[in-house]
Amino acid sequence: MVAADSTMRMEPAWRVLGCRGCGSAIVECALVLAKIPYEREEADYATKEGRDRLVQLNPLAQVPTVILPDGTVMTESAALVLYIGGVAPELGLVPDVRDPLRREFLRWLMFLVAAVYPTFTYGDEPAKWTHDGEEELRRTTDEHRKSLWRLVEGAVRGPWFLGETPSALDLYVSVMTRWRPRREWFAQNCPRLYKIALAVDADPRLAGVWADNFPA
Repeated sequence: MVAADSTMRMEPAWRVLGCRGCGSAIVECALVLAKIPYEREEADYATKEGRDRLVQLNPLAQVPTVILPDGTVMTESAALVLYIGGVAPELGLVPDVRDPLRREFLRWLMFLVAAVYPTFTYGDEPAKWTHDGEEELRRTTDEHRKSLWRLVEGAVRGPWFLGETPSALDLYVSVMTRWRPRREWFAQNCPRLYKIALAVDADPRLAGVWADNFPA
């Protein structure tokens, strides 16, 4: 459980069903930065126990699956990030609707979840989608992902994704660059994304999230 300190919003805790090393870490980061107390429940969808628990709330058995204080269930990291941005607009995780950067934010947020994420959906479990050519599906989705990341690299304004102001896109970069093709590849091929990832990693406020999700 993430403990609430004196600076956190005094409200009932959210409950985040997450899986170590997965995209649920993005939502956990957003909650920490927004000072929203939450309880973390490990729900590994690769196990029967974890999958059964997730299916009770989310028929896709995916993480993050979040139970809000009023009992409402939310899924999909992009939806949750946008919602958290509305709860804590002063944080700037999501640019204001009147900010021209909002257009770039929305474009690349949707690109990450609609274009990059599916390469893991199919590439991580190729046997789920094909009974022939599993290795080829893994290989081609990995290669396609690299081409997508190069497109994302070209959109980075630096030093953060949107320029001088950090946003939730930087949280996505930090978490997703930990996955295939891994940080070493980003250091060589997408140095701007690599620098963003390291900068987010170093934020002391997020140390607990990294410990829970990416233990050494």
